[in-house]
Amino acid sequence: MLNCDRLQRRKARVNMEGALVARDQVGIQDFVLLDSITSETAFLDNLKKRFNENLIYTYIGTLLVSVNPYKELGIYTKKQMENYMGVNFFELPPHIYALADNAYHTMLTEMNNHFILISGESGAGKTEASKRILQFYAVSCPSTSLLDRARDRMLVSNPVLEAFGNAKTLKNDNSSRFGKYMDIQFNREGEAVGGHILSYLLEKSRVVYQNHGERNFHIFYQLVEGGEEETLRLLGLERNCQHYCYLVQVRTAKEPSDLKISCIPVSKALFVLGFSEKETEYLFGIIGSILHLGNVQFEADSKGYAHPLTACCILLQLLGVHVQVLQEALTFKKIEAKTEEVGPFSVDHAIYARDALTKALYDRTFTWLVNKINESLENKDSTKKTVIGLLDIYGFEVFYVNSFEQFCINYCNEKLQQLFIQLTLKSEQEEYEAEDIEWEPVQFFNNRIICDLVEQRHSGIISILDEECMRPGEATDLTFLERLEERLGNHPHFVTHRLADQKTRKTMDRGDFRLLHYAGEVTYCVVGFIDKNNDLLYRNIKDVSSIQFLTQDLFPQVATQFKSSLMGLTKILTAKEPWYVRCLKSNEDKQPGRFDHVLVRHQVKYLGLMEHLRVRRAGFAYRRRYEVFLHRYKPLCPATWPHWRGVPADGVERILKHLGYSEDEYKMGRTKIFIRHPRTLFAIEDAYEICKHELGTCLFTSKKEVHVKVTGYMTRHQAATTDNSEYLTFVRHNYLTRLKDHLPKTVLDKSTWLTPPPVVKEVREFVHRLTDGHILPPQLQLKGLTSELFKGKKDSYPQSVSRPFVDTRLSEQDINMRVLQMIRHERIKYSIPVVKYDRNGFKPRPRQLILTQTAAYLVEEAKMKQRIEYRSLKGDRSVSGSLSSGLMGLKGWRHGDLVLQCDHLFEAVTKLCVVANKRNIVKVVQGSIKFDIQPGKEGFVDFGSGQEAMAYKAKNGHLMVVSASLWCGCCRC
Repeated sequence: MLNCDRLQRRKARVNMEGALVARDQVGIQDFVLLDSITSETAFLDNLKKRFNENLIYTYIGTLLVSVNPYKELGIYTKKQMENYMGVNFFELPPHIYALADNAYHTMLTEMNNHFILISGESGAGKTEASKRILQFYAVSCPSTSLLDRARDRMLVSNPVLEAFGNAKTLKNDNSSRFGKYMDIQFNREGEAVGGHILSYLLEKSRVVYQNHGERNFHIFYQLVEGGEEETLRLLGLERNCQHYCYLVQVRTAKEPSDLKISCIPVSKALFVLGFSEKETEYLFGIIGSILHLGNVQFEADSKGYAHPLTACCILLQLLGVHVQVLQEALTFKKIEAKTEEVGPFSVDHAIYARDALTKALYDRTFTWLVNKINESLENKDSTKKTVIGLLDIYGFEVFYVNSFEQFCINYCNEKLQQLFIQLTLKSEQEEYEAEDIEWEPVQFFNNRIICDLVEQRHSGIISILDEECMRPGEATDLTFLERLEERLGNHPHFVTHRLADQKTRKTMDRGDFRLLHYAGEVTYCVVGFIDKNNDLLYRNIKDVSSIQFLTQDLFPQVATQFKSSLMGLTKILTAKEPWYVRCLKSNEDKQPGRFDHVLVRHQVKYLGLMEHLRVRRAGFAYRRRYEVFLHRYKPLCPATWPHWRGVPADGVERILKHLGYSEDEYKMGRTKIFIRHPRTLFAIEDAYEICKHELGTCLFTSKKEVHVKVTGYMTRHQAATTDNSEYLTFVRHNYLTRLKDHLPKTVLDKSTWLTPPPVVKEVREFVHRLTDGHILPPQLQLKGLTSELFKGKKDSYPQSVSRPFVDTRLSEQDINMRVLQMIRHERIKYSIPVVKYDRNGFKPRPRQLILTQTAAYLVEEAKMKQRIEYRSLKGDRSVSGSLSSGLMGLKGWRHGDLVLQCDHLFEAVTKLCVVANKRNIVKVVQGSIKFDIQPGKEGFVDFGSGQEAMAYKAKNGHLMVVSASLWCGCCRC
C-alpha cells in the first residue's frame, strides 16, 4: 500500500528540470542558472517575474529565497506535504517543504546533525517559515502515542513563545522580539523525540516603552482582553487596556485584525507542555503585577524627593504575592521591608527604578518560561540522537534612528554572514574535491575586519563600551563616543561626526558614529548605549533589603553577554551541516501582489544574496548526479535512447559529445556532471523540448502503423507483400536489438541464447560463428587485460587463465553495515578479503579490500582504516614476478605504502585497473619489492621457497615471504 501511494505521488509530480523550459514565462527557479551573476537588476527581475505568478520560492543552489506574498496561496496543504516527502531536492518546484525534507533525509542517511538558518527583516516571514517546517515534520515523521506527545509539545511551544516574545511593530503584526534557536531531536528511526530551545536578546525595553504605532508583548492584551473573569478578579485587573500605562503610552492607528487576543489558547498550550495549574496562575500573576507596576505614580515631597512609601513599599506590596512563587527564576527573597534604608529618590529616579525593576522582572520570567519549556521537551533517553536546528534570528536592521539594540542585532548578522560565507565556501570546495574537479578561488568580501572592529578584545567597540561602563567617575554616552574616536579614529570602517569630512558631516549628528557593515553603512546614535549596556536595576534599589539580586546584575555587561552567546551559537552551528532560508518583504504596507523594487533590492543587499550567488556559481552553474541527468536527457542521443545499459557517466558523456560540446564547457566528476554556463544547459533543454515533441509525433504516427503491423503479422507466412515485408523487417530489428543486450557470459555457453523467431534462424547461426571467432564477452575482456599485465612476466600466469573471474569475492552481508552506509554513494565495484602486513613489524592483520567507483578502501570490521583515491595512483608502480606469493604493495596512501596479500591476485589487480580506469599503474619487476614505510623511510619484501608457506620479519629487517612451491610472484600496484 505504501509503495502504491508513493507511486501515485510520483506520477503526480512535476519534474523540476521540466520547469526550465518555462523560464521566459515564470523566470528561473534557481538563480545559479542566471546568465549574469553580477547583475542585481537581473536578480530582482527574476524575483519579480516569479512573484507576479505567485511563485514565492526560488533557489540559489540549496539556499531558499522566500518572498512574503501577504496572502494565502494554498501551498501548505497536507497533500503538498505528501508530494514533497522523500523526493530529490530539485525534483519539484522550489518549496520550503523540499528544503525541510532534504535536510531530514540527509540527516537520516548520513547520521549527522543539521541546522536551518532562517533570516530576514521583521515582517519578512521568518516565524511563519519556522512554523511551516515544524508542521511538515509533525506530518512527515513516523509517530506513536509517545512520539505524538513530543511532537505536540514542540508545536505548542511556538504559540507560548509568541505570546510572551512577540509584539506588533510598524513592520509586522507578529514580530519576534527575541532570537530563537530550537533543536529538534530525532532517533535512529527518524522519529522526533525531543527538543531544546535557546533564546537571544529579548527586547525587554518594550515592556515599559513602545514606539508610536507599536504595541507591548501580546500576552498583556491576551490577559486583559481575553482572560477569564475570575483570573482578572484575582489579579485585580480590569478588562480595559486603556487603564494601564504600559499599554497606552501611544495609541496604535490600527489594531492587528488577525491577532488572537484570548489567553485561553496559551493556557491550553501551557497545559500540554506540562505546566501545573499553580504555575500557570503564578505566570499570569507576574504579568498582572507588571501592569500594576506601570500604574504606580510618585509624588515629590518639599525637598523634591519621591516619598519612600510611594517609591518602595507600594512596589513590594504589589509584587510580594507573586514574586515569592517564582523566586527560583527571579532570585528574589522576601524579607521584611526597612524603608528607612532607602536613599533619596527624585521622582525621575523613582520612575527609572520602577521601569528597571519591571524590565528585569519580565526578562527573568521569560528565561524561566523557556527553561520550563525545555524541561517539557527534554528526552531523557541516553541513546544517540541526531538533530535539526531551526535558527529564527533577527535580520539586518537600519532605521531612521539606530540605537544599542540595532548595534547588537547588526553585529549578530555580521557574525552570521561570516559563518555563512565560510560554510558555503567550505561546502563548495569539499564538493569540488569529492568530485575531483579543480577548485577555482572565489573573490568575495571578507567581513572579518568588521567583526574584529566590534568584538576584538581590548580594542573592539564592545570592549571600549565595557571599559567606559565600569571606569570610576561619571561615564556618559558622549564620553563613550570620545573613547571610540581616540581608539578607532583611523579604522576604515568607522567614522563619527567629528572625524568625517565636510560632506559626510551633513548626514550625521554630533552624537552619532557610523559603521560600514558588509551590507552597507549604518549610523548609530550613542544615546542610551551606557544605560542599556549596564542594564542595572537602579543602583539604590539594591540597598532595599526586601529584594536581593545576584551579583550577575552588575557583570558582565549586556553587549559582552550577547557576544558570548553568539560565540556559543557559532560553535553549535559550525558542528552541523547548514541549510538556509532567506525571507524578503515584498512591500512595507503588507499589500498582496505588490512588489517594491527599492525595498527588495535593499534586502537582497543586506542578506548577502548576490555574494552567496557568486560563491555558488564559482566555476560551474549546474551540477547533477549522472543518473538524474541521463534519465532526463537520454532521448537526445541515439546511443542512449531508449535504454542505456552502461555506466551512467559514460552515457552522459556520449550525450554531451553527440550534442557537440567541448570539454571546456563541462567537467566529469566522480558522481556528477558539472556544466559551466547556464546557456549550455538551456541549449540542452531546448534540444530536449524539440526532441520531446518529435517523440510525441512519432508516438502519434505509430498508432497509425499498428494496423499495418497487425496485417503484416497475419500474412507473415504468405508471399511477400508491402505489409508483411515491413513487419518481418521490424521482427529482425527487434530480435537483434534484444540479442545485443543478452549475449551469453562465456563462449562455451550454448544454452542461454535468446530463442529467435523463424524468420531469423540464419542470424542465430551466424552470430554463433562470429562469437566463437571474434566477439569477446566481458569475462574475456578482463582476461585480455590480465594477459596484457602479466603474460610472460609472472611464472604462474598460464595456470590462472582457466580460472574464471567473479564479480566480487565478498557479498554485502560480509561487509559491516556501517561501512556500507559510509560508502553508499560511491557504489561498490569489487571486494576481496586480504591480509595486511604492518609496515614496521610486518604483523599480519585480516582486512577487506573494497573498490568503489571513487577509491580503494581497506576495512577492519566497522572501521575505515585506509582510503586511497584513484587519482593518486600514477604510472611506474611495480609488481614482483618471480614467485606465487599473492603479495602486492599498494601506493598512494599519504602515510606510506600498503603491503597486502590475497588469494586471487590476478583478478584483484585487473579489477583495480578497470575500476580506476588506469592500465599503466602496474609494473612487474623481478626480485625484491621496495616500498615506503612512511614518507622518507623505505622497506623491502624478499621472496624465497621452502617446505611451508610463511611470512616473517627477517634478520635484515625485510619482510620475508616463503612459498611452498614454485610461485607466480608478488605484485605491487
